[in-house]
Amino acid sequence: MRTRQQRVAHRLRRARADLIVAAGYLSLAVLVLSGQWLNTDRGYLIKSGQDQTMWEWFFAVTAHKVAHLQNPLGTGLQNYPDGVNMMANTAMFGVGVPLTPVTLLFGPTVTFVLVLTLGLFGTAFAWYWLFSRELVTSKFAAAVGGVFCGFAPAMISHANAHPNFVLLALLPLIALQLIRIVRHAQSPLETRKARRLRDAFVLGLLISLQIALGEEPLLIFALAFGLYAVIYYLHAPRTGLRALRTLTPTLLLAGVITVALTEIPLWWQFFGPQSYRSIDHGPMNNDLKALFQFPSESLGGMFQHGQNVAINPTEENSYFGWPLLLLVTMATVFLWRERVVRAAALIIVSFTVLSLGANLMIGKHNTGISLPWKHLEDVPLLNSVLESRFTMAAIPAIAVILAMGTQRALDYWRISAVDWRPLAWFGALTLALLPLTPTILPVVQRPATPAFFTDGTVRQYVSHGSVVIAPPPTPPDARALRWQTEADFQFPLAGGYFVGPTGTEKKGRYGPDDRPTASLLIRAQQANKVPVIDDAARAQALADLRYWQADVVVLPPTDNGDALRLTVDQLLGFPAQQVDGVWLWDVRGLLSA
Repeated sequence: MRTRQQRVAHRLRRARADLIVAAGYLSLAVLVLSGQWLNTDRGYLIKSGQDQTMWEWFFAVTAHKVAHLQNPLGTGLQNYPDGVNMMANTAMFGVGVPLTPVTLLFGPTVTFVLVLTLGLFGTAFAWYWLFSRELVTSKFAAAVGGVFCGFAPAMISHANAHPNFVLLALLPLIALQLIRIVRHAQSPLETRKARRLRDAFVLGLLISLQIALGEEPLLIFALAFGLYAVIYYLHAPRTGLRALRTLTPTLLLAGVITVALTEIPLWWQFFGPQSYRSIDHGPMNNDLKALFQFPSESLGGMFQHGQNVAINPTEENSYFGWPLLLLVTMATVFLWRERVVRAAALIIVSFTVLSLGANLMIGKHNTGISLPWKHLEDVPLLNSVLESRFTMAAIPAIAVILAMGTQRALDYWRISAVDWRPLAWFGALTLALLPLTPTILPVVQRPATPAFFTDGTVRQYVSHGSVVIAPPPTPPDARALRWQTEADFQFPLAGGYFVGPTGTEKKGRYGPDDRPTASLLIRAQQANKVPVIDDAARAQALADLRYWQADVVVLPPTDNGDALRLTVDQLLGFPAQQVDGVWLWDVRGLLSA
């Protein structure tokens, strides 16, 4: 028996190890995002496309709504007058609301990079915590698994733009809570009853918080963890059934608690204004070649990136590299007797196959070979998931095998300091992970916001209507959302970057419904040519401006601006005036006539 002093010393040693691991993870997260941290004023993660602008807008609007004691679940500040269903757009209220003071004091860019940094760090440390308490005895082995979970290629890729797929720290905590619920079944009956309510409340609270951070990662996790449990108990089905009977009452109670905590936002998401039924992304599968290549933002990718077969730079979900896949395969063979390894290996295979989509693609060539996703892509809920992201379920499964392999190597080393197997393992582990070491994410300077918005001049031209940018913002060009943010939301915008309903079936789509005048302006800008403007086009322009309830049309500095200015001149029948660095047309008198 340990003395009290020995137990305290043991806990201090464990806490010191935890702190060292946490400091390492946090340092790596800050390093990866250091380019953005060093320039939170005008720095922009170039590979994010327009997603950084969108997320910063979400955080800014959330803070604005909270500060003014308004409902944050919906807003009319973009896509005016229809508005946007914020809950249906994964606005991440779970961090947006508590970080309101940060957003108001330091701006949405600081909130954005803070959430990404805490996401990388927190996800790594949460998985480390689970591994070190439930999987392996070595803190080093757990740290190896944790660092892969937090800084895997998919995590770094999403760190360019998608905080909802970076802040995944609650998922391992949910797994840990489920494991503890099963373990509590071995307690005396009275103790089990007392713990059931507490366990259900904790589980329900964790699930509710994850819903407030992102539902798509929760769905992928639930599918993976459920399949993992089935595979884990295959060799002992009676034990599995006992575990299921133990879990079921607590899960049902946790479900009731989750519904009670989330019923209002979920109702708003699925039935509130601007809700939608589903969204058709089209084929978003991984290419088979991506599995064996190195990600672009890694040491390996700097020297040998290979063919670009990713959907886009923020969706490199399966770039594990051939050395890691080879190591995991060999480790699985040597550790096959371990149930956790068998279950992890089958999770890797199952979800990787799902991520390949309905038809196998190799080097962007459609082989015509049908895959399981073809039979699942129309299933409700699953049809809104980007199938490429299913490989993210393989990340913790790979980490399990890496942690188990490291633990086994350390065990061999304790038995014999001259055993060759630990040296072989750590050499192979280094060769597998070193090419995947993330590099600093690239950042560029974004153009300054026109003074028209920042110095308050815009207020002189807005009465009770909207500002229409020429052309209105869309997902490919959403810069106007930042201008609106820096003007402290003193006006609503026509158009925008969001997901909303379209048509009678309320199918989801990115951006606003197409208006004829917006499409005409986009064509004029792309062609750098003034189109033919007739009476029908002028009448349609007036109809669209009335639909948008426009007060002013604004043309900021942009590509092919002269063609756009002349086009709007002809549409409205009077020339623009230049004010504070922008061209504008005050249409209040025109539309009221």
